[in-house]
Amino acid sequence: MARKTAKTYHHGDLREALIKAGRALLEKGGVEALTLRACARKAGVSHAAPQHHFASINDLLADIAATGFEDFVKALNKAAARAPSPVERLKAMGLGYVAFARERPAVYQLMFGVAAPLSSERLRAAKAAAWEQLANLVSEAAGPEDKEAKAMQVWSAVHGFSMLLISQRLPTMINVSRTLDRVVNGLAPAIGAQP
Repeated sequence: MARKTAKTYHHGDLREALIKAGRALLEKGGVEALTLRACARKAGVSHAAPQHHFASINDLLADIAATGFEDFVKALNKAAARAPSPVERLKAMGLGYVAFARERPAVYQLMFGVAAPLSSERLRAAKAAAWEQLANLVSEAAGPEDKEAKAMQVWSAVHGFSMLLISQRLPTMINVSRTLDRVVNGLAPAIGAQP
């Protein structure tokens, strides 16, 4: 009689596979659905496997948030790629910002709204890249003077709109598309950018 052998599972990059599994769980069931065991199950590995890469669920959440910021920077670059001027890029990125939040609300909320602070080297670098992307564009559009304050003003407008939208807190009489256009068209004048 032939002896049965257990099927083994091998990942080329288990850390990234767990992040991908965690992101899928997050997008389907929110942060409450995320546990290291659930990620291991989704990735097809033993429940102990994640402990080789993540000491806690918060460590995994930090790296999932980092991938969100990395995707966010790419999405905003893509949104602004064809815009002919810094002011038009600012508008395009504003629209891209809100579109990202709408398309990936769970990841977006993890990036910006988790109660427990998340920290990892990858997350710090990804956040810094997103901030620099915005600050540099604001400087291009409105000059380097008060770049940080102007960038914060732009960020506050699109972030606030995004959070109200995805949490369904906008008043029902608001026409989302028209209001978003007005908010985005108001970004450049609000920071003193010239067309």
